[in-house]
Amino acid sequence: MTVTMKVKYDEVAVPALKQEHGYRNPMQVPRITKVVINMGIDTRGDKETLKIVSEDLARITGQRPAITKARKSISNFALREGMEIGAKVTLRGARMFEFLDRLINVALPRIRDFRGVSAKAFDGRGNYTLGLREQTIFPEINPDNVKKTQGMDITIVTTATTNQEARDLLKQLGMPFAA
Repeated sequence: MTVTMKVKYDEVAVPALKQEHGYRNPMQVPRITKVVINMGIDTRGDKETLKIVSEDLARITGQRPAITKARKSISNFALREGMEIGAKVTLRGARMFEFLDRLINVALPRIRDFRGVSAKAFDGRGNYTLGLREQTIFPEINPDNVKKTQGMDITIVTTATTNQEARDLLKQLGMPFAA
C-alpha cells in the first residue's frame, strides 16, 4: 500500500524545498516526525462521555487513544488530581501520513465557510497546531450518532528549525493556509 502523502513528500516536497532553501542534501530537508491529536473532555458528571469520545478518536485515527489524567487539583475548575480529563493519540510513520492526507484533502474542506487554516499557529520551533471545533468533519464519524460535539487539537511536529521552513513544508504537502 502506498501512502499518497508520503509519495508527495518524497517526489514533490523534497525537491522543491531543496531548490527553495538551497539544501545540498535531502536529509537537510525538514520532515514531519509525528502528529499528536488531543481531545480535552469535561467528564465531571458521567464517565460514559470519555468512552464515547475515545471511541470517536480511535475511529478517526485508527489507533487506540491514551487517557490523560489531571496532574494536580484546581478547585476553580472542580478538578481533582488523577481525574480523567482527556484522550490523546500520537501518530508516526504510515498512519501519520494517511491521517494528514485525510485531514488536508477530506476533513478540512468539509468545514463550513472554510477559507484556509491560520498561518500564524506556529510555535517558533517549526511545529504547527490546529484547533478543530467538532469531530464530525471526519468521514469516519456518523453525525447522527454524535451526542455531544467535541473539539480537538492537532499538533504537527516537524524537524524544521524555523516557522518559515515548516510553513513551506506544509504548503508543499497541500495544507490550505488562509491568505
